[in-house]
Amino acid sequence: MRAIILAAGLGLRLQQQPGKQFPKCLLRFDGVTLLERHLRMLDAAGVTEVVLALGFEPEQVQAELARLNRSAEIVINPRYDLGSVLTVHTAADAMTRGGDVLLMDADVLYDERIMSKLVAGETVNRLLIDRDFEAGDEPVKLCLKDGVPVELRKQLMADLSYDTIGESVGFFRFKQDCAQRLAEIVKGYVDGGRANMPHEEAVRDLLLERSHTFDTADVTGAPWIEIDFPGDVARAAEEVLPQLQPVGIAQ
Repeated sequence: MRAIILAAGLGLRLQQQPGKQFPKCLLRFDGVTLLERHLRMLDAAGVTEVVLALGFEPEQVQAELARLNRSAEIVINPRYDLGSVLTVHTAADAMTRGGDVLLMDADVLYDERIMSKLVAGETVNRLLIDRDFEAGDEPVKLCLKDGVPVELRKQLMADLSYDTIGESVGFFRFKQDCAQRLAEIVKGYVDGGRANMPHEEAVRDLLLERSHTFDTADVTGAPWIEIDFPGDVARAAEEVLPQLQPVGIAQ
C-alpha cells in the first residue's frame, strides 16, 4: 500500500502575510507538524511507501524530513498555483505502479481511528464519511443512495436523490485498477485545459462512472479537521487536538 500526500498548495486562505507563508503540512500542533503526524500514523498502519506531492516551498518540507531523519519519494508540481488535479497528475507514476493507493490531503489533523478505518482489511476501494458536519458551501459532501456514491461536491443539485449525506474526509483508498482509471481521468482534465480544478472533481467522475465498487467507512465521532482558514487553526488546537488518541505519535 502506497500513500500519496498532496502538499503542494500555497494556502492563501490561511496565510495572508507575504514572506511568512509556508506549506500547510508544516503547521505545528503540540510541537508536532502535520507532516510528522501523517508519517507516524502511516507507520502505525504499516504503510511504509510514502510519496509527497509538493509545490510551494518544497525545500521547507525537505528540511522537515531531514529533521525527522525520514525519507520519502518527492514529486514537484511547479504550477502549484493551479488546481490540485495537476498535483495528482504530477504523481501519476505513483498512482499507477501497482498496489492499493491512499490519496491524502496534507492539511488535515485527525485521529488514529480514521487511518485505521481507511487501511483496514484486504485490497478495496474506500471512501470515508462523517455524518456529523456543518452545513454550508465549504465541506465536500459525500452522498449515498443504497450505499452507492451518487455525489461528491461542495454544492449539491436541488433534485439529487440520496439517503445518506456527510462530509468527505480528504482521504481516499483505491485498488490498483481503480487508481489507474483515476490517473486517466486526471490526465484528461490536464490535457483538456482543466488543470485548475480540484482533484475531488476527478474522483467524482470516477464514482459516477460506476465502473468500480466502493465501500464507505463511517468515521462519525472520530475527531478531525481540514485546515483552510485561520479559524480552523484555533479549532484544531482547542477542540480537535485534545480529543486525539496518541497512537503513533511520539510524546
